[in-house]
Amino acid sequence: MDSVRVLPMPLENNAKHFLVGGRVQGVGFRPFICVLANELGIRGFVRNRGGCVEIVAQSALVQIDLFLHRLLSEHPSIARPKLISAETCLPPVEPGFRILPSLEGSDAVLLPDQSMCDACLKEMLTPAARRYRYPFITCTQCGPRYTIMRDSPFDREATSMSEFPLCAECRAEYDQPLDRRFHAQVMACPNCGPTLSYRSGSSTIRGNEPALALAVSALRDGAIVAVKGIGGYHLLCDARNDALIRDLRARKRRPAKPLAVLFPRDGADGLDRLRLDCAPGEAEARALGSSERPIVLVRLRSGNRLSPALAPGLTEVGAMLPYSPLHDSLARMFDGPLVATSGNISGEPVLTAPADAEQHLQPIADAFLHHDRVILQPADDGVVRVIAGTPRNLRLGRGSAPLERALLRPLSAPVLALGGQMKTTLALGFGTRVVISPHLGDMGSPRGMELLEATADTLQRLHNVRVRTLICDAHDGYTSVRWAERRSDMRVIRVPHHHAHAAAVAGEFPMEPRWLCFTWDRVGLGGDGTLWGGEALIGQPGTWKRVATFRPFAPPGGDAASRAPWRSAAALAWDLGLDWGPPGLDVALAHDAWRARLNCPATSSVGRMFDAASAFLGLVQQASYEGEGPMAIEAIAGSSAGMEDAIALPLLSRADGVWQADWGPLVSLLLNGAWSVTRRAAAFHASLALTLVSQAITVREAHGDFAVGLTGGVFQNRCLSELALTALQEAGFRAYLPISVPCNDAGLSFGQVIEAAALAEV
Repeated sequence: MDSVRVLPMPLENNAKHFLVGGRVQGVGFRPFICVLANELGIRGFVRNRGGCVEIVAQSALVQIDLFLHRLLSEHPSIARPKLISAETCLPPVEPGFRILPSLEGSDAVLLPDQSMCDACLKEMLTPAARRYRYPFITCTQCGPRYTIMRDSPFDREATSMSEFPLCAECRAEYDQPLDRRFHAQVMACPNCGPTLSYRSGSSTIRGNEPALALAVSALRDGAIVAVKGIGGYHLLCDARNDALIRDLRARKRRPAKPLAVLFPRDGADGLDRLRLDCAPGEAEARALGSSERPIVLVRLRSGNRLSPALAPGLTEVGAMLPYSPLHDSLARMFDGPLVATSGNISGEPVLTAPADAEQHLQPIADAFLHHDRVILQPADDGVVRVIAGTPRNLRLGRGSAPLERALLRPLSAPVLALGGQMKTTLALGFGTRVVISPHLGDMGSPRGMELLEATADTLQRLHNVRVRTLICDAHDGYTSVRWAERRSDMRVIRVPHHHAHAAAVAGEFPMEPRWLCFTWDRVGLGGDGTLWGGEALIGQPGTWKRVATFRPFAPPGGDAASRAPWRSAAALAWDLGLDWGPPGLDVALAHDAWRARLNCPATSSVGRMFDAASAFLGLVQQASYEGEGPMAIEAIAGSSAGMEDAIALPLLSRADGVWQADWGPLVSLLLNGAWSVTRRAAAFHASLALTLVSQAITVREAHGDFAVGLTGGVFQNRCLSELALTALQEAGFRAYLPISVPCNDAGLSFGQVIEAAALAEV
């Protein structure tokens, strides 16, 4: 029964062959089909075939029509079925309706890990239930997917759950069509499933209940515990213990970067405990409670009891609800908010194996809570920010990735896009599909590149495709670019950094035929060999033309400027003939180098202007993490910043026809001691938004109609983006800010595929 004979002419037997694609594996779709068919008295079978589900159904035509309607409308909530074909076929040989073994294929749809469903939560909290307090409870609608997937289709034997044979009771549930665990591939129970172990010093205690109890006791006693989750390790500790969090920062060498907080679930929507410390809006509340369970940036409530060391100088914190039964149990038993930061060495990927975690996290963690379900692919937590009332992905991760997007036209051959240097994701393109990986992080470490190679292999293997073309950035200094160029067996296509940013917006909103994309970020290599970061590109993928920019400036120190906002401020001031330097710092050598233009590459970067603004306002002179200065100035500006203090920047037409905005008046604004720091910070944001709209209007007068896209890491800034979107709409523009694909460098890989395809390179 490996193949089904499809007939060219309708027959009287009323047997139909359906092929259903989309998200139909690992979501309980086959069990649902089987139960539905038996309810309607339909004979036949269902099975996985590659990434699709194949169905043969025989009954009266009216019943088959009803069957098809219901399978497409009443499917499990996490399924996304799409009917590919429906044809007449020979009738099934066997009586009844069955689930047959899967067949291999090349079009798998990878499902991100699913957070614990309400039914499993209720069961886990029911003392009489067999899985009471079981930290690995799952069903067809929840549990790990991508992170435990060894092969496709998604069957138990193709996952790391194959190491846990079902006990008799679980097997009975698996085989019972009326059970909600009918054909649940990752199900288990305390008798046959994964088990926790607690390790402190040389002592190891194995067993779910004792390990959980010891971990919670340690957290209450002020310990830092490394906990293995679905996609990797978290470092957990009391989020209200200021001294402990400062100790965590010292151990992890993370002096100021914000730390995420895990809140116990409580109340009708699960957010009652979170609302004691935070003030989520409606959209943020929906994002927090969504099945993706991301980290969501929410405003801190005045008088909150969280440690100020969680997010120094900021007014928001990254909050999340438990996504796994283990995390739910820990938060519930601890009965308070917990720091839940990635279990890694700063700048490296999240750790997934117990031995590696103990080796690398020993200087940080006081104890470890392990489990024996193998994580085959790491997946850090996704991050979401609500901007202009819409939740937008800033980081793709557990719950949101792999993320699949569709192409309007098929690729001629499979390709793999490598993204950038930081916030890296990969994108596998084949046919009319692009699959974007979870966040991989910084490629500046050996472990980062090891993860890139492993993820590249995993995406190709799970989709049963092999690429012969790599797409990368144009910058020779990127580690991924050097890796691509060493691959003699691969064709390499380079896509300019900001073209990829622009193409990513166009790829997410393909209904717009023509664009003006503002690509504002830190730096990326431009088409003229200089460092861009404040550009406006007109056209569409494959035809971008630079039409607007900012006056370039030259921060001294080259790459050192990325962690020293004072260098960007000094370059702006010195260019205007001002004698400026940060308090307490001798800048004479830097000034000499700047005058001689030694290691002072010019840039038009708006991201660097934000750095400079934070230094001028005395907020951040030396940054300990990327974006510290821009985040500080946004926090100072506040959420109610308006356009009343915006100043118009001069806009001049260069000899090459590019409109160039002059940042000079911004320096005077930022150094205006007669205004408060808050007022100056708000006016800085408003002035940039006004400049953006002025550039758009000027370009429209010369080039006609287009949609406006905002992309690049600068537009993670809610204050700037909301001011710009509102002003653009008031000026009659159709304006877009990415939603599913991050606007920062995590979206580059997707944009690289879109751009290369439009250039007919692939």
